[in-house]
Amino acid sequence: QVQLVESGGGLVQTGGSRRLSCAASGTIFSGYTMGWYRQAPGKLRELVATIRFDTTNYADIVKGRFTISRDNAKNTVYLQMNALKTEDTAVYYCYLRTNYGTVYWGSGTLVTVSS
Repeated sequence: QVQLVESGGGLVQTGGSRRLSCAASGTIFSGYTMGWYRQAPGKLRELVATIRFDTTNYADIVKGRFTISRDNAKNTVYLQMNALKTEDTAVYYCYLRTNYGTVYWGSGTLVTVSS
């Protein structure tokens, strides 16, 4: 069983930076896809970024501002968020997908960007 625990959310001003972390427990292989989704109030959950081995994928709206990285030794994935905008305000969810297609979610961490 995999458990995902996010941290790093909080209040940040427009233009500021924040780093989210997600620690995974259980049997984790580097071939598993890990990443981040987010859900703003009244909106559907949307992809932010994913990483599998050294391959990364970003939503167009965060490209150039967010960077996803992974420390396989710590079973941890990070999301460095720079140049934050008010529209980045959301609950950010950690995501893991095994090679068998099983998906796990964290409970989420709230990021609020104030103007």
